[in-house]
Amino acid sequence: MASQVRQNFHTECEAAINQLVNLELYASYVYLSMSSHFDRDDVALCHVARFLKEQSHEERDHAEKFMRYQNKRGGRIVLKDIKKPEKDEWGNTLDALQRALQLEKEVNQALLPGSPFPGCVHFWQHFLFNHQEGEPVSQNSGPWAFCTQPTVPD
Repeated sequence: MASQVRQNFHTECEAAINQLVNLELYASYVYLSMSSHFDRDDVALCHVARFLKEQSHEERDHAEKFMRYQNKRGGRIVLKDIKKPEKDEWGNTLDALQRALQLEKEVNQALLPGSPFPGCVHFWQHFLFNHQEGEPVSQNSGPWAFCTQPTVPD
């Protein structure tokens, strides 16, 4: 059944949003895996676990925002299987947070105007301006800054 509210919403944009929803859910899943690792009794880094769990919730919230927007515009949400994170054991905090930084870069790259579909420039301008405002994009800001430092602070 066709949507009654769909107007000027290109199928390219619908596909791009579905791709972003699935990427955000994957990121949430990875953060949840990391959080569980650091919450184990033999690792016991509860503050790191809590931070990573908050990141998981944030990524899931992003996916839900994209889904609400898709529904509002008359698009259809197509969820795919979320692949398993590449690890179950995340090693030490620095290793895990470096992977988390890489994951954030992947998500941010997908959010750049023109990515992954150049026909959706208006969507990116509208949605990202209204919904992603104020979130750190730079690798040298926010909680990720120390991950790129050559040495670990004392």
